[in-house]
Amino acid sequence: MRKCIWVLLLVSLSISAAAQSSTAAFHKTALDYYRWRDQQYPVNSSDQGLHTWDDRLTDYSIAAIAARQQHVEAVLKQINALQTASWSKDDRIDWYLFRSQLERDAFPERVLKVSQSDPEIYVNECSNAIFSLLKKDYAPSQDRARSATARLKQMPAMLQQGKRNLTTPVRLYSTLATESARSIDPLFNDSLMTLATNLSPAEREQLISARDAALKAIHAFADGLERDLPKMRPWAPMGEANYNYYLHRVYLLPINADQVAMLGRVELARYRALEALLPDPSLADPNPARSASIPANQEEFLKAYEDREAGMIGFLKSKQLVTFPPYLGHFYIRQLPEAFKPTSPGGFMNPPGIYDKNPDGFYFLPTYNPKSGNFYSCCDRRTASDSRT
Repeated sequence: MRKCIWVLLLVSLSISAAAQSSTAAFHKTALDYYRWRDQQYPVNSSDQGLHTWDDRLTDYSIAAIAARQQHVEAVLKQINALQTASWSKDDRIDWYLFRSQLERDAFPERVLKVSQSDPEIYVNECSNAIFSLLKKDYAPSQDRARSATARLKQMPAMLQQGKRNLTTPVRLYSTLATESARSIDPLFNDSLMTLATNLSPAEREQLISARDAALKAIHAFADGLERDLPKMRPWAPMGEANYNYYLHRVYLLPINADQVAMLGRVELARYRALEALLPDPSLADPNPARSASIPANQEEFLKAYEDREAGMIGFLKSKQLVTFPPYLGHFYIRQLPEAFKPTSPGGFMNPPGIYDKNPDGFYFLPTYNPKSGNFYSCCDRRTASDSRT
């Protein structure tokens, strides 16, 4: 009996050691992958607060796209082959989450062929390349301006890569890309030039020359898309099987496409029922005229949003509903640059990046329209703590 106990103990120790070894290898694989991805997508790295490659754009040559896809698929295959039954719960959760990230990175090119069908990725590379250098004062303005100059110089060649890649462009994506390209000028001509103040005359001239060449290339890219729109293929859904795969392997949801549709129908019916309970049916219409105070301009509009934000945070703290960690930074409300409006008409949230040393975040809003029902709730200047509804 004693011998059996010792055998079981040795087997248990052996399994534990093997599990520790395999989880250590797994974590190293994940870390290596993240480092590789950060370098492969320098503009996204800048946006996430890692400024090692601020002077680079993503390589969209056919060979580079194929090599990246091959690497992602190889790592995904390696991760899928791991035996995780003996791992701790935390390690198994890490495995699931990492696999979902790999699936998310592999899916667009494997299934949707985005480099061949979606010109937005090339226009967005240009706008985000500059926007990621402007949002925060992470370095002196002249250093960021030099990085911008380097990126601007690379844009014409990158857009040429995009033209060669786009063998099956989708009409809808091309229309959106064209609108974004046509709206990019203020970002380059106005916002970017705020960094040029401390440049030498020669450096400023280089920046302006690179900017003008980049804008010319971006507009030419849009001209080509617009010219070819009639012969482009229409947008088509990815298909139920692909959507279910994405739900399960990327979003990690235990539901399928039919159940998502069912949830949507239920929610729509629920809100229509709630509207039916209103004493006045017109209250269901988001009419800005009902607000106690309507901002007069964009500046007041953005300030109204920030005031409501401060009021909500004060209410949550005073009622002890949520604990706010001390490391949370301020959340600024800013106007959405024109270049992003075609694809983000309602604005978007921009939290601190995973590498960001600055804890502040942003919410970017489109241009204020006092007649828009989208923003009526921010016209009322009462704080959340004043509200009784």
